[in-house]
Amino acid sequence: MLALVSRSMHRLPFSEPLAALLLGVVLGPQLLGLLELEPELRDVLLLEGARLLLAGSVMAAALRFPADALSELVRPLVLLLVVVMPLAALAAGAAALLLGLPLALAVLVGACLCPTDPVLAASVVTGEPAERDLPGRLRALLTGESGANDGLALPLVGVALAAVLPATGLGDAVGRVAWEVVGGVAIGLLMGVAAGWGLRAAIRQRDLDKGPKLVYTLLLAVAVLGVARLARTDGVLAVFVAGLAYNRMVAESDRSPQDAVDEAVNRYAVLPLFLVLGAVLPWRDWAGFGPAAIAFVLAVLLVRRLPFILALARPLRLVRRDALFVGWFGPIGVSALFYLAHSVHEGATDPRLFAAVTLVVAANTVVFGLTASPGRELYSKVRAR
Repeated sequence: MLALVSRSMHRLPFSEPLAALLLGVVLGPQLLGLLELEPELRDVLLLEGARLLLAGSVMAAALRFPADALSELVRPLVLLLVVVMPLAALAAGAAALLLGLPLALAVLVGACLCPTDPVLAASVVTGEPAERDLPGRLRALLTGESGANDGLALPLVGVALAAVLPATGLGDAVGRVAWEVVGGVAIGLLMGVAAGWGLRAAIRQRDLDKGPKLVYTLLLAVAVLGVARLARTDGVLAVFVAGLAYNRMVAESDRSPQDAVDEAVNRYAVLPLFLVLGAVLPWRDWAGFGPAAIAFVLAVLLVRRLPFILALARPLRLVRRDALFVGWFGPIGVSALFYLAHSVHEGATDPRLFAAVTLVVAANTVVFGLTASPGRELYSKVRAR
């Protein structure tokens, strides 16, 4: 049904993930009781579902990213990834202390919440309204950041996990994270180049049918994710690097239809994940936080990102209205769920971790879903003056 009104959804202050989240709440144990999941099944669904969805989303972001503009965007992207993201982790971690969490657990909460989400960000930077209302550089900046920082948040999460799980050892954690990042980049680069070369060869020899060509990049994302997991590297980062390498090698006329297919798949593949999230929201644990839960959510929404973007507006080459837009529309979503589920899988099973991260993800989904379309239209009006 949502697909039938897909064009209108871009103009409504109501996103598809928000609709799926609310449906999950209705079907979940708090209301109808039609969808109840044990914690073990919940954790597997969130981890693997978020992993696959992120792989497809960062591939779509890489295809959408204007490769010819990379040199112009290197400096702002480095600032966003190397400066803003760690500061966002610290700010969100500090906000988590309001919940009475131990320092190490609060740091892990901050690390899970620091990356911007390519799935939710795509709802702002893609589609006809976005192309009409937002400048290309702004869309490219949000696209590049949301694609890259999902994988590059892994070192922050890895170090935070070492603090929460002292038996892991900081040295072992740093070594493992270094391999995951370096190995992921190497695998992504090699497979992306190979895929681009293969597509060009197949086109020259007329060996590739139209249907397989359209889903070629989705197959590439799954293949890279699989190889990266076998090598125990960062699969999400590997997929993004593979997409960038492929982007550089393939003509836009061949890449654009693939990008459209990837965007359509990701736009609706996110719905089951948010349906599950709505059904497993820990309402009792949230209530246990008391009034501090509201303060925590407000602190994360307001100080995790926006103040740092405004402070760095000049080196980011953003005028104030652009800095406000970029600072607000850095959503928290699937990437946070992935790192939450990854942390639980690694042994961080304190229920307060699950409660804190899902509280922000749910609140952000509501706030972002209600402000994305009006915010884009407001930006367009201010820019036109």
